[in-house]
Amino acid sequence: MSAGELHRMAMTVLQTGFPGTAPPPWLRRALDDGLGGVLLFARNIAGPEQTAGLVAGLRAANPELIVAIDEEGGAVTRLEAATGSSWPGNLALGVVDDPALTERVAREIGRMVAAAGITLDYAPVADVNTDPDNPVIGVRSFGSDPELVARHAAAFVRGVQDAGVAACAKHFPGHGDTVTDSHLALPTVRAPLPVLRRRELPPFRAAIRAGVRAIMCGHLLVPGIDTVPATLSRRVITDLLRGELGFGGLVVTDAIEMRAVAERYGPGEIAVRALAAGADLICLGLAGHGADLYALRDAIVAAVRDGRLPEERLAEAAGRVRGLAAWCAAQAPRRRAAAGEVDHGLGLAAATAALRASGAPDRPVLRSAPLVIEMAAEQTRAVGRPTPLGLGRALAEILPGTERAEVTEGDPLPALPRTRPVVLTVRDAHRHPWMRRLLAEAVRERPDAVVVETGVPGPPIGALYLATHGDSTASARAAARWLTAPAEARVAGSSDRP
Repeated sequence: MSAGELHRMAMTVLQTGFPGTAPPPWLRRALDDGLGGVLLFARNIAGPEQTAGLVAGLRAANPELIVAIDEEGGAVTRLEAATGSSWPGNLALGVVDDPALTERVAREIGRMVAAAGITLDYAPVADVNTDPDNPVIGVRSFGSDPELVARHAAAFVRGVQDAGVAACAKHFPGHGDTVTDSHLALPTVRAPLPVLRRRELPPFRAAIRAGVRAIMCGHLLVPGIDTVPATLSRRVITDLLRGELGFGGLVVTDAIEMRAVAERYGPGEIAVRALAAGADLICLGLAGHGADLYALRDAIVAAVRDGRLPEERLAEAAGRVRGLAAWCAAQAPRRRAAAGEVDHGLGLAAATAALRASGAPDRPVLRSAPLVIEMAAEQTRAVGRPTPLGLGRALAEILPGTERAEVTEGDPLPALPRTRPVVLTVRDAHRHPWMRRLLAEAVRERPDAVVVETGVPGPPIGALYLATHGDSTASARAAARWLTAPAEARVAGSSDRP
């Protein structure tokens, strides 16, 4: 193989993000040099027309380019980061437990992605959220039951790919039984392999049976399988995912600058080890001025030349990248057919069906404009921007004069009015002692307070406890309509159980 061919093959197995809403010069150069993938974030998106033009320009420079995005619905959205997601997210879909609905929602998400010309969606999250204190998965998971997660992961895959967009199940072999965010440190999944087979692996098996085109490997330490992070483990990727589960599609790494692996190895070493373990596409969230990207390419080339990375393994990885690109190209007619007005009403209906109430009265909960106190902890980096339209703004659309107060850790509870309703919104209050303390204080002072949990529900508190099972524009509007509707108009999805 010539030096030029080797360099181009090494560039093919790389995917990068970039700053701004237009490709910088170094990215255009990398596209000419055969860059395999580009990952879009909210920072790259200014609107539908701009995004479609950006993607078209990228692909014009390299027709085989894979353009990817994290469009999960719910809290994790890039295309709708400015407005909040029109879709309720995985936990809400799992609570409804209607795989046909999940497939329809995923198809609409796929249509949004396809309309922008994007060809790979890093969804669904196939993790089983077995630890309620998990700081990074939570509402992004369909739930804590492996079989439930499996049937919805498969439905999501079918929906997205029916729109002509490749789906990617993540984060193999399962990020649900952790209390560490892999953006910040290396999580450890301590379950032995037999438990993993029963609990973590069924959703990935189901996604594979549904024809998922890609699987993302998470930065997880799984001592029951290996002593190195899963992204760098041949036992995880080649033996378990390829051998035991029979997956023949594209394996992509989570972003290699995440501290879970970046604190242990340099970027070039991570890329080489991941490729040697069986990964096909190395994800770099942001390549700065391009030097990082070319340093990765050069590290891969050097590893081939010194024998640390077999040329055949690199060729296999590059072949899988090109194979996915070819599949995406063949889906272009399907993506064009999927274009058109997205059914955002479906997202509101799904979010409404996921509402669960404890202590629901037989009258409208809110008949006048309330004070809404919104308590929130810092979002995980996977989420990015917080949802722009929370419950306070959603209620203000229905009840003009609604007031909002935002409270973060360390803030005191605002003064509670005596003459207007009080609504307290929280996200994952069970994980944050300061939220629970302020909630208890508020309910002591105002026993008639309404509490709305937008994360994973905990023990009910307040005169009314409403769980949305997700933090999105769709869920906020669904909750606002429920709280202001006559009792007889409330949907059957609500119940007396949280």
